[in-house]
Amino acid sequence: MRRFSLKVTSERIEGCQVALTVEIEPEEMSKAVEGAYRRLANRVTVPGFRKGKAPRAMLERHLGKETVDAEALDHLVPELYDRAIQQEAIDAIGQPDLKIVQLDPPIFKATVPVRPVIELGDYRSIRVTPDKVEITEENIQEALERLRRLYSTWEPADHEARMDDMVIADITGEVEGKEIIHVKGSQYKLTADSTVPVIGFAQQIEGMQPGQTKEFTLRFPDDYQTPELRGKDCTFKVTVSEIKEQHLPEVNDAFAKSVSEGVETVEQLKERIRENMRAAAERDARENLEARIMEEIVKISKVEFPAVLTENEIVHLAEERLRSYGGMKFDDYLRIRKITAEQFKEELRPIAEKRVIGSLVLNKLHEVEGIQVSEADIDAEIERIIKESGEHSERVKEIFKSPVARDSLRGRLLTQKTLDRLVEIATGSGSASPSAPAEEPPPAAEGT
Repeated sequence: MRRFSLKVTSERIEGCQVALTVEIEPEEMSKAVEGAYRRLANRVTVPGFRKGKAPRAMLERHLGKETVDAEALDHLVPELYDRAIQQEAIDAIGQPDLKIVQLDPPIFKATVPVRPVIELGDYRSIRVTPDKVEITEENIQEALERLRRLYSTWEPADHEARMDDMVIADITGEVEGKEIIHVKGSQYKLTADSTVPVIGFAQQIEGMQPGQTKEFTLRFPDDYQTPELRGKDCTFKVTVSEIKEQHLPEVNDAFAKSVSEGVETVEQLKERIRENMRAAAERDARENLEARIMEEIVKISKVEFPAVLTENEIVHLAEERLRSYGGMKFDDYLRIRKITAEQFKEELRPIAEKRVIGSLVLNKLHEVEGIQVSEADIDAEIERIIKESGEHSERVKEIFKSPVARDSLRGRLLTQKTLDRLVEIATGSGSASPSAPAEEPPPAAEGT
């Protein structure tokens, strides 16, 4: 079939898209209609004829010309779209929105998402001061107290229920004659600020004795998480079978040995705690510093990108959310949250847009700064990961034999190297300080 130069007009429109209008040549359409007749003849039964044997005129009379033309265009338009973007040298990054806008002559319009455009601001002038990391004696004592509670035991108490005690109880609750709570042998810790199942419940149990039963009424708040219970009275019945009190271990050398391997004394335990807390605080401070720097760079940069990137990111965020709920099914998650799919999507949209913008700006920054990750960098990081994997080291080795795993690691290293460079610039440290010569970023460039 002779190929024609397509009649195409293209226009850049907002949202990082290109609008293509393509007029289909009569000969192209004629060939497409012939193909449509052949396909339809093999699929459609015309009374009085075997499949594939009905004359064209009979088939057209049976189906209607509109059906045949629609079949032809369904096959022809995608082919002509591919030729059109090649002819116009359009770098599409997603599926087009295709619409037939005229039938005689046939004309279709394609709205095509194209690569983002990122204009970096003067990021080398940004200054951000790192947060100071300080671990105080009070922090150490708080950590020790948490360890004591973690290794505490619950022993039967010979007094009435008090705040911070644990009660074992059968609990029922009724609202408007309907039972909404029914648990036996529930372990309930009394805390003054508890809101479970409702504010004031713990105070009602306080002072009860084992074997005692008590009935009382409490009202659910107007903003209660379950809409059908908001502002309604609930009648509770509680029977306490046992009261336990918490016994905290004494902080001594024996305790220190039991809670941390390789520690012999309380002082060594405190030093271990200090080291761990400092390492965690420094990681948090570094992540916060990187986030603040990126936030400042994004503020002074201009980013234009197609909506499809946000839509794709919303899908990824939704998948992450469901995984965080143990792989919960989408419909179950919506039912529990009492929201629609559209509401969930709009809830994720601002997060998705922020992620997309941050990623595009970061990609442009590593391009402008000339950041690269070598195979030696990847090998060194794999070795580090293997050493920290302990008994799983062989499995980790197998994972990183995959090109996909190596590419994923390359991406993470590229991100971290770029962030390291930005920290050097923003804090005025290292070889990448603003005084060092560097290529000026172009005023505007298409994203990668």
